[in-house]
Amino acid sequence: MTPGRLLILIACSALTVVGCSRNTERSATEPSTSAGTPNSTAADASTEVVHDGAPEVATEPDGMHIEYREYGKGDPAIVLIHGWATDLNYWNSQLDPLKAKYTVVAVDLAGHGASTKNRTDWSMANYGEDVATVARPLSNRQIILVGHSMGATVALEAAPRIGARVIGIIAVDALKSIGLPTATPAEIERRVAPFRSDFIGSVRKYVTESLFEKSADPVFVQKVAYDMSLESPEVGVASLQALLSMDFATVLPQIHVPVLAINSDLGPTDEARIRKSLPGFKADIIPHTGHFLMMEVPAQFNPILLRDIDSIVESAKQKRASG
Repeated sequence: MTPGRLLILIACSALTVVGCSRNTERSATEPSTSAGTPNSTAADASTEVVHDGAPEVATEPDGMHIEYREYGKGDPAIVLIHGWATDLNYWNSQLDPLKAKYTVVAVDLAGHGASTKNRTDWSMANYGEDVATVARPLSNRQIILVGHSMGATVALEAAPRIGARVIGIIAVDALKSIGLPTATPAEIERRVAPFRSDFIGSVRKYVTESLFEKSADPVFVQKVAYDMSLESPEVGVASLQALLSMDFATVLPQIHVPVLAINSDLGPTDEARIRKSLPGFKADIIPHTGHFLMMEVPAQFNPILLRDIDSIVESAKQKRASG
């Protein structure tokens, strides 16, 4: 594999690089009445509150405020995790079909959207804790994590922290680099350097030139490029560096649930290679789409997402039945 091809795969998976108040002090494995264990009746659909999407805040032990919005009712809860330099609004096209059947929780990761930005360590592990802080108090018996771009990596970090209620992960245009060599420190610095010196210009250039097909709606492309370029450079550069430094070999052994993907054809998804690290991994490819396929082609994307959720729920049901 040429160095150029490796860079494309790393970039697509990572943002894929640039794509992309409930207190709790319980551990990820300690169940509680509010957490909705299998013996709890709190998640009974007949008694659940229908959530209207009003802003809510979860507070982490370190004082970080994570804003999220909760919609609908039903089990499992579908937790939506946005990508690098975006926010929870990038899932708006998925809310109606999901909340018609499930509880839906859309999260603003720290440093993004309305969540606070006073963190100093922008690691994927800390982003995983953002999601876990929101998810732990949910009353649902089961949780599925859906992550776009960097959000899929965050989902891998969040799942072990949440515990056994997570029954599956759905990646959106992400995880394509699993099984490839980890980038060297020199290569990571080469990738990050332009964003360090000219964050706004580099983000807009990368988004417009690398994350969309040439036939994409130019108005939409410019909107995304503009939105993402407004991220705090301090947060953006540090997050990008952490994402490119991600060693999947350290987190994948902790993942014991199905991982599915809905990917664009911007960069190949080598399922056979990925399954060596994630047995059972499957990907649906939507052709002629860009990195933000859930926004570009929701009429194609949403039925696949709903089908993948049903598949994960059925897999969990069979696992319980077999003991």
